[in-house]
Amino acid sequence: MTQTPDGPGGGWSPVPEVLEAPQAAAGVPAAPVAEPMAETADAVAALVLAVPGVAGLHPGRFGEVATYLPGRRVTGVKLNEDRVEIHVVVEFDAPIRTVAQRIHTMVGAAVPVPVEVFVEDLAPARAR
Repeated sequence: MTQTPDGPGGGWSPVPEVLEAPQAAAGVPAAPVAEPMAETADAVAALVLAVPGVAGLHPGRFGEVATYLPGRRVTGVKLNEDRVEIHVVVEFDAPIRTVAQRIHTMVGAAVPVPVEVFVEDLAPARAR
């Protein structure tokens, strides 16, 4: 942390340092930062949709539940550095708690952070 003068009354307030991103070695192109997140978000979505009883992913009340990527988003999966949120629609006749536990187990085995599962709605069973 660096410090800067805090206005006319003097004093100091902490200001976070700006860190530069590491540069790629000469002749080696820098990898896009979003690729690993895109692969993880897509993989998590596929895992969730493969769980029996899941009718689909849910975007949240205002469409805010998503992993935002360049040019697209993965709706219903919200990846953060400290957790993963999964918002789903469960088939009407499926046992909700069992479906949520299966989602939690499947995704928990694929990501290194805590997983939270939210059942947002119920829907008729999908045709398989």
